[in-house]
Amino acid sequence: MLHLRTLFGRKSFGGLSPADRLALVDEGALFVMRSLQQAGCEAYLVGGCVRDLAMGLVPHDWDIAVSSKPEETVQALEAAGIYAVDGGGRRFGTVIAVYGGVNYEVTTFRREVYGADAHRPASVSFADSIGEDLARRDFTVNAMALDGEGRLYDPAGGLKDLADRKLRTVGEAAERFREDALRLFRACRFLGQLDFLADRSLVDGMAPAFSRVSGLSLERVRSEVERLLVTAHAGRGLDLLVRSGLCRCACRVRENGQDTEVPILPELSHLVDLPQMKQFHKYDAWYHTLAVVEAAPARRIVRWAALLHDVGKGMPGVRHVEGEKITDYNHDHVGAAMAEEILRRWRFPEKDVHQIAWLVANHMKFHYFANVQEADVVKWVRRLAMQREFASQKELIGTIREMTDLCKADIIGCGRPFSATEGHEAFGRCMMDVAASIPVSAGELHYDRRTIEALGPAVAEGMKNLLLRVQTGELKNEPDRLYRAALRFRKRHGHDE
Repeated sequence: MLHLRTLFGRKSFGGLSPADRLALVDEGALFVMRSLQQAGCEAYLVGGCVRDLAMGLVPHDWDIAVSSKPEETVQALEAAGIYAVDGGGRRFGTVIAVYGGVNYEVTTFRREVYGADAHRPASVSFADSIGEDLARRDFTVNAMALDGEGRLYDPAGGLKDLADRKLRTVGEAAERFREDALRLFRACRFLGQLDFLADRSLVDGMAPAFSRVSGLSLERVRSEVERLLVTAHAGRGLDLLVRSGLCRCACRVRENGQDTEVPILPELSHLVDLPQMKQFHKYDAWYHTLAVVEAAPARRIVRWAALLHDVGKGMPGVRHVEGEKITDYNHDHVGAAMAEEILRRWRFPEKDVHQIAWLVANHMKFHYFANVQEADVVKWVRRLAMQREFASQKELIGTIREMTDLCKADIIGCGRPFSATEGHEAFGRCMMDVAASIPVSAGELHYDRRTIEALGPAVAEGMKNLLLRVQTGELKNEPDRLYRAALRFRKRHGHDE
């Protein structure tokens, strides 16, 4: 998100004049809100957009809460020339206002009653005031409202919590989490997104709601965790996820009409306080993992690899302690097997499972190759191409890029002073250059029509042979050379007419 201004000069958002606050609001959102007010409705900007404004950030979305019922909202919008679409009006009170090509969610004040479902309310009814609407929200920083005159409504103390960089629930934490167990994961995500600390009351209120997690769908949990994983301060949220014990809970997936229990991430728990050799690591295994995650680029695949790259450390048969010497030999391969199990359990696509597990399995090998001049990188890449570890050259090169970034982050995450990553970056570029010269599939051979015609009925067998010869370095990947090799292959295998 882009910063609007540096802390609004010396003033906080709360200290700005109403006119100055309105000057920060999206023109379309302001027009929609004022159009509703002119029709006799109360209308307020609410939730994340107000929070972002108060933090000096540009909101991605603009949500409006209104006193009118959905059908009245539609009439008021259309009277002002604003296109209105039903966004779940009858059930949730939401109307989508389309103005200037932008969608604005306009939702009637509402109250919610929760029941057996772990996430969705049992009933939703329309409320009479903005105060009631704000009281149902999850966290204080999301429970502020701004009206069309620039007046700020903050009944739960969200502005103070923003200033204190603290995440706190609206009302009693255990009750908020029991109402909607997904808020447990949202709390972790907001820590990573906002770079906040969890209030003690929030942490204490988590465990009483853990029994509700079993009613959440894997899809919803996975979405929140993956959104957390790519935040700028993911370590904060991941630390809460693990230290609170939330990672040891299980959600569910429904398949063929049956619910299957899906453990979340219990495999991470043993890393907490797991010692490492001080000679190489400043942190224990868990803090090292968090440091690597945050040092890695905010891309989904490399962040998953960073989270799981050392998950095999400390496991039986891996950890050995001799006096003050601690080793975790083979943790890369054990960790890769654990990563595969986790990702398949989470119903990840096989391509993702393979790529992340490969990164975990090979990160120590990459470190070795990057540090040992005699290591044969060409031989390694040729083997990867010939064994079809990846479906294409593009996929192989992309994975090497992910590996380079993972291993650079691994160095940074050791917390040692003067740890240089330039050598790993240079080695990664070299490895990608080599991969760009070695085709993975026959479709990446630089052949032309002559080669196909020369092979005739032996085209399938011949192309396979040409690919192998190029991969081994015996044959240049050039049209003329491939054509001549095709002629020789056909003659040698008795296909000449």
